[in-house]
Amino acid sequence: MSTAPTTDPNAAPTTDLTTDPTAGPHAAPVRFDTKIAVLLREDLEPWQRLNVTAFLVSGLGTTVPEVIGEPYQDADGVSYLPMFRQPVLVFEGTKETLRAAHGRALTRALPCAVFTADLFATGNDRDNRAAVRAVPTADLDLVGLAVYGPRNGVDKILKGARMHP
Repeated sequence: MSTAPTTDPNAAPTTDLTTDPTAGPHAAPVRFDTKIAVLLREDLEPWQRLNVTAFLVSGLGTTVPEVIGEPYQDADGVSYLPMFRQPVLVFEGTKETLRAAHGRALTRALPCAVFTADLFATGNDRDNRAAVRAVPTADLDLVGLAVYGPRNGVDKILKGARMHP
């Protein structure tokens, strides 16, 4: 069973190269004028990279609803949760690259999430928020940053970072 996608009148406009994003696997790719990006500090352990990425992107769906697509449904009619409507690009960089990106994100006032090294020692949301609140902005020991906004703005924020291998 297939239904026509609905459009959100409050969603940010995108530049799509297709006229029908449901046209199938051979349709031209959809291009977005926005970008969701995660920047991770390059010295993280693999488990930390996954944990930080998951935590960082979780904030976008609740505060930036236009990033969420329609719910999924398989051929048997089983429904699944909606996910981001566009890819999440993951980058890595040095501690200095992360600090500079954080400053640029704040200057541009784009939606941003942070993960600090202190959060590896906490075990719940209340303690996580308290750990971030206890440190001045300039002194945050950032290990990850998620940002959403216009493609060119996010690209400028990520200057010096490289795609995660």
